[in-house]
Amino acid sequence: MQKKDFTSEQFFVVFVIKPEDYACGGSVPSTIQDKGNHTWNLQRTKHLQVTIVPSIPESVYVQAMLFSFLSFLSFYVGALMVACMHCVRARRKTSAERYSTDDGSGTMAASRPITAGTPEGSSYGAIDESSSSGGRQMSSPEHGLRRGSDTDSSVEEESDFDTMPEIESDKNVIRTKMFLYLSDLSRKDRRIVSKKYKIYFWNIITIAVFYALPVVQLVITYQTVVNVTGNQDICYYNFLCAHPLGVLSAFNNVLSNMGHVLLGFLFLLIVLHRDILHRRTTEAKETCTLDYGIPKHFGLFYAMGIALMMEGVLSACYHVCPNYSNFQFDTSFMYMIAGLCMLKLYQARHPDINASAYSAYASFAVVICLAVLGVVFGKNNMWFWAIFSVIHVFASLALSTQIYYMGRFKIDFGIFRRAAMVLYTDCIQQCSRPMYMDRMVLLVAGNLVNWSFAIFGLVYRPRDFASYLLGIFICNLLLYLAFYIIMKLRSSEKLLPIPLFCIVATAIVWGAALYFFFQNLSSWEETPAESREKNRPCALLGFFDDHDIWHFLSAAALFFSFLVLLTLDDDLDTVRRDQIPVF
Repeated sequence: MQKKDFTSEQFFVVFVIKPEDYACGGSVPSTIQDKGNHTWNLQRTKHLQVTIVPSIPESVYVQAMLFSFLSFLSFYVGALMVACMHCVRARRKTSAERYSTDDGSGTMAASRPITAGTPEGSSYGAIDESSSSGGRQMSSPEHGLRRGSDTDSSVEEESDFDTMPEIESDKNVIRTKMFLYLSDLSRKDRRIVSKKYKIYFWNIITIAVFYALPVVQLVITYQTVVNVTGNQDICYYNFLCAHPLGVLSAFNNVLSNMGHVLLGFLFLLIVLHRDILHRRTTEAKETCTLDYGIPKHFGLFYAMGIALMMEGVLSACYHVCPNYSNFQFDTSFMYMIAGLCMLKLYQARHPDINASAYSAYASFAVVICLAVLGVVFGKNNMWFWAIFSVIHVFASLALSTQIYYMGRFKIDFGIFRRAAMVLYTDCIQQCSRPMYMDRMVLLVAGNLVNWSFAIFGLVYRPRDFASYLLGIFICNLLLYLAFYIIMKLRSSEKLLPIPLFCIVATAIVWGAALYFFFQNLSSWEETPAESREKNRPCALLGFFDDHDIWHFLSAAALFFSFLVLLTLDDDLDTVRRDQIPVF
């Protein structure tokens, strides 16, 4: 209760006794029911004790807000320091290269990046550059200018490549090779591919606006009803640590989501900085940009930054009034974050054949629809869980087939029949070794994980379907990331200090965050009275509870996770694309 709501400094406390103990987790005893299943009205006595304590002073609010801002401001300071160190190191490197390439006559010899880990003259693992299906040739200055020019008057479209029959046959030849290299899957014009991935950024902004506005309107309505009626059973707060401010009943739960917004914006700034540097080197027509390293496409990174910011906004909206009917708002963009991260990992080695923004967001829409149906119909509904498990298993098989054959396996109603024929021919009739052993190991492990989730859901039917679905996404993402790092190390690639630090920080912060996540302080799956039994006092600064700490740590963990994806392949910037393996 706030003093501003009681100008006369008087108020009444009214207790409403429930007619049954069901609301408090009990049940009606069978001994007091007659044969007609009617309950007799028995006189009961309840002993109540009311304790009124003053709320926290304004200084605690100020201290908590300063702590929140300064905590995440330190990330900005750290990012600025790392950027300055890189700038100084780049200038020193440039000066050293100029000094080392000076031939003494006042002219500089042109320097090229040297392929890491390949002895001079060795052709092991390389693709014949004269072959039509092999990697790109070493670009001459004229070739680099023609291909890299952004001012070229004739700008090709992606359809100009994909609709040509000879290009289609070329794709089939390339993608069925025993060993694929990045040059095989980065053959399209970089401008066209960059435009394709920028659609991810613009589409997620549109989705965010149309998704967030109804959510904000709904939670404002919930909060207004709570303030007008005084009904404390509508929203499932942690009442032992719910500090109001203005119209918000639990301002601390809203404030703690600020980290997602601030760190998402910081990630956008870091990506923008890298994007600007890449554009400068591209405009300079440097061979290193055109033929070396992982192709730089930043559209998915921008989309990930927006998704992180929107996760903070929607989580704050959910915590305005946590309840059964708006829980999906807190998890919708978590599905999108996990999906975008998997797409970004796949894009690194498959830039030409990654999913389009339209098909990816359509898949996310289907997932969110399933999440809503699961929340509404999933409680102890055997038919829903059976249908969902079947969809889950068949979707895993279809996606596995598409990944194994590098997008050259036609997806239609006959995909499972063709896949069964391939399995029968290769595994049973001929008993031959899989052509792509590494991909096969990943897909077998992934299918086992997904089938285990499907069986678990069908047998136990967990009540929190949204968290169950999110667990599926997170486990698949972790499996793919572990596979990517293992294959990277197997290919004699390196982990530079920055991505290695981000990996370690991600693991530590995620571990601490999950500890606080599983400290259940309330539960809309139970009655309001049962939920209050789980309430706990504040754990940080006398203002934030365990769930608020989860918000702080999960924001930092997601930020470090994004940095892992952003910097993981920085060691390949000086390696030719026809010597970077695809896995």
